[in-house]
Amino acid sequence: MKFAIVVNEGPYTHQASDTAFQFTRAALAKGHEIVRVFFYHDGVNNGTKLAVPPQDDRHIPNNWAKLGKDNQLDLVLCIAAAQRRGILDEKEAKRQGKDASNVIDGFRISGLGQLIEAGIEADRTVTFGD
Repeated sequence: MKFAIVVNEGPYTHQASDTAFQFTRAALAKGHEIVRVFFYHDGVNNGTKLAVPPQDDRHIPNNWAKLGKDNQLDLVLCIAAAQRRGILDEKEAKRQGKDASNVIDGFRISGLGQLIEAGIEADRTVTFGD
């Protein structure tokens, strides 16, 4: 089965991101395909490289990045939601006249068209968070 995953909540404000991560990992382990993971609303905070959780806590952004790298996942941050929250890749930072970027390697910024496309290509779209 092909899944599109939508994550609407930040990594430490709601259980949704961690649950989405566990679901995605389990689906891959069972041989399912993940068409794309789309991070929307506060979910874009999963893509920041500036998160520094306590040493005894899980590092959700790093977990997503590693899962993405290990499984060639397309991890997409919604551009509008990301910009509102100060999440910028190098291209967007330059375009907006900012001197820094903060998107963790393995994630990319794109528009809602990527969410629509994933929904079309997938057998199921599973949304985590409000």
